[in-house]
Amino acid sequence: MASTTNAAKRRKTCTATDMPSAVKDGDAVLEGLPTKEQAKLRAAYAAVDAHVKDGQVVGIGSGSTIVYAVQRLAEKVRKDKISVVCIPTSFQAIQLINDNGLVLTDLAHHPEIDVAIDGADEISSQLDCIKGGGGCHVQEKIVAACAKTFIVVADFTKRADVLGTRWTKGVPIEVLSLCYVPIQNKLAAMGATPTLRMAQSKAGPVVTDNGHFILDAVFGPLAGTNAPDVLEKTLALMPGVVGSGLFVGMAAEAYLGTQDGGVVRLAL
Repeated sequence: MASTTNAAKRRKTCTATDMPSAVKDGDAVLEGLPTKEQAKLRAAYAAVDAHVKDGQVVGIGSGSTIVYAVQRLAEKVRKDKISVVCIPTSFQAIQLINDNGLVLTDLAHHPEIDVAIDGADEISSQLDCIKGGGGCHVQEKIVAACAKTFIVVADFTKRADVLGTRWTKGVPIEVLSLCYVPIQNKLAAMGATPTLRMAQSKAGPVVTDNGHFILDAVFGPLAGTNAPDVLEKTLALMPGVVGSGLFVGMAAEAYLGTQDGGVVRLAL
């Protein structure tokens, strides 16, 4: 499992390796995309090319960068004639899999995943991540934990030495709706500023694919007593917490698209 395989390494600082982009400047696939979107695409393409093989069970993450990963995966299935089955992490991922003509499956039929590829809102030098800006982090964490290899893809704006310094919207915490106020109070007592995430196109709070609420808890930089590994365990033990957006010791590698059109591979 990815979460245990890399746990012993998680306090190490990753090494960075420059990689050639699979997409040449001027390629039609980049047409009309701003620099940040091009970086997402290059990172996603690099990860799929490096890690997806014929016959695999592939975990499909959620978010804007994963759109490009699925695009590349579908291209490989068509052109290279590989066969894969895909496990989604959200309703969005289900739509992406179906819309791109890929084979949809689930953990009941394939409880062990060969590789899972997902985005991140922030990734540290230890390859710890904050995820959940899109509200899908619980299913994302389950899929990542079932994967032999968990790969993160992102653009150049997501890398930070310390979590909580670039992503300042807080740690997403999915909670049972009946106890969001007591949990808010506990988080505030820990020194955090928790906010119930509100929906943008409906009245009331965001409701996750699992039917729960999300609290975004701002702790500031995650260090010391709020170091990611410590905080993740503390949050997991709170009754009513379904799961946090802290992914600690889970990622094996990360691929980041750079501002100048390259890709950097991070590995422990």
